[in-house]
Amino acid sequence: MMELSHSLTLNEEALKQIPEAKRPVFIFEWLRFLDKVLVAAQKSDIKGCQKKLVEQLTQLLQECPGPPTRRLLARCLATLFSVGDTFLLFDTVNKCNDILKNKDDSPSFLPTKLAAICCVGSMYEKLGRMMGRSYEETVSILVKALRSAESQTRIEIMLTLEKKEPVHSPIEFIFGKRAEPCSNSEVAPFSPSMRHEHHCAR
Repeated sequence: MMELSHSLTLNEEALKQIPEAKRPVFIFEWLRFLDKVLVAAQKSDIKGCQKKLVEQLTQLLQECPGPPTRRLLARCLATLFSVGDTFLLFDTVNKCNDILKNKDDSPSFLPTKLAAICCVGSMYEKLGRMMGRSYEETVSILVKALRSAESQTRIEIMLTLEKKEPVHSPIEFIFGKRAEPCSNSEVAPFSPSMRHEHHCAR
């Protein structure tokens, strides 16, 4: 059944037929396949299905993806907009920002929030200036979130903030003046040893 995951868009009919407990594995296998395909794809290859792909990938944000899945999800979204059209790019960023602004701090919502942070980080890293001024809003949301975020969210936020614009961009002012004080926090992942351990854990 897992071979049915090897399609450009998520095979939703096949997914429905799989026991619920095995669906995350099916989705993970699809994302692995998609990750490889998109890297080698041309714009013409995905033109007819990009809208569907964006819908499916953004919907997965709400499925409480675990760390490996959210990394793949983020890479696929970033590569999709890099290779294909960007007409849904800002809608996707806005959806991620809406998740980040959600006040829900429950453990059940945490994986969705972490996935959104990971996705915006990958998109900004991959697409750079194509993201326009949306970067400023996202950074502002993330820096505010640092004040009350638990340790796992702080780590994800700081990894995303590291994927910033060149030093002389206006965003550097936000990082320098607002994010730096968090470096003295007991749970902020600034020390080299903590960052090394986090990368190894992934």
